[in-house]
Amino acid sequence: MSGCGHDPAPPPAKDGKTRVAILISGAGSNMAALLEAAKAADYPAEIAVVISNNPEAAGLELARRAGIEALAIDHRPFGKVRHDHELALDAAMRLRGVEVVVLAGYMRILTAHLVRAWEGRMLNIHPSLLPNYPGLDTHARAIAAGDAEAGCTVHLVTEGVDEGPVLGQARVPIEPGDTAETLAARVRTAEHKLYPEALAAFIEQRKTAPV
Repeated sequence: MSGCGHDPAPPPAKDGKTRVAILISGAGSNMAALLEAAKAADYPAEIAVVISNNPEAAGLELARRAGIEALAIDHRPFGKVRHDHELALDAAMRLRGVEVVVLAGYMRILTAHLVRAWEGRMLNIHPSLLPNYPGLDTHARAIAAGDAEAGCTVHLVTEGVDEGPVLGQARVPIEPGDTAETLAARVRTAEHKLYPEALAAFIEQRKTAPV
């Protein structure tokens, strides 16, 4: 399925809720937490669409079962031209009236084009207490450093990797005998609570911010 067809205009946001797109590449466990939170009548976000660069992403079917439109915009036909793939992503989101973009396990490095297009309106969750351990292998690095705690951070996406303003954090103690895998599992549980809370707070703040 592509986001480049002649789809109908999006319906207006329900009850004044902010229309959100979630970008995924895999199973979408954080996406599932956001979908569950958005079921609440008083949650300020409406999940307008879930988009994956991977047509086989398990999260797409999960979103469809939840009644959410789910699109695969495969990056592979675009070859190495990441900009063109992102143009298709951008067009699909704008067609659906998206106001805020949430990255939930989206395993593509974004170009400056897409980041700038959604500047101040694109969120990501990272499995460390930023600014500690940007990038990969966060849990192994925290354990190797002898840290007492790890955690996760929701932040705005900027052109620097994991450098955007922090919107929220959750802390998880590192226990004796922890491996990267056991720590990752506990941090992931914290992510599933933090992300919906941070998104809701961000949207509420946007509504009250001066124009």
